[in-house]
Amino acid sequence: MPQSMRHRARVRLNHAHAWIYARSGGRIGGRVGPSPVLLLTTTGRRSGRPRRTPVQYQRIDGALVIVAAAGGAPQPPAWWRNIEADPRVTVQLGAERWPARAVTAHGARRNELWRRLCETNRYLARTERRAGRALPVVELEPARPAA
Repeated sequence: MPQSMRHRARVRLNHAHAWIYARSGGRIGGRVGPSPVLLLTTTGRRSGRPRRTPVQYQRIDGALVIVAAAGGAPQPPAWWRNIEADPRVTVQLGAERWPARAVTAHGARRNELWRRLCETNRYLARTERRAGRALPVVELEPARPAA
């Protein structure tokens, strides 16, 4: 199957997954295999419209951490490009929703998170090699109210 057809099929699957997750409050679609899933809503960097996608996550020291893997594709996922343009996001975990700020980890912080992510997800290192790029690691920090 050509790359563009695989991409369109993956996008349709993600839309269906997000719809089912949102409608069921995370009871359906809250896991992919052993990995928990949250819904991440970003603002489209070109359209300005909300974009919702299911993303696997891990809790590390109480923080929600996600990886912009795109299944090992050579390009990062659209949601990551969106948060680079505007880090304000909405997180839905189960039936709960809240505003958050997406912060891409760098340097020693990225290395520490990556090490811990790989300890619990044996596929991440292989996915990074297949992608041929360092996979961005993102922390989702609850948004603080304006002073």
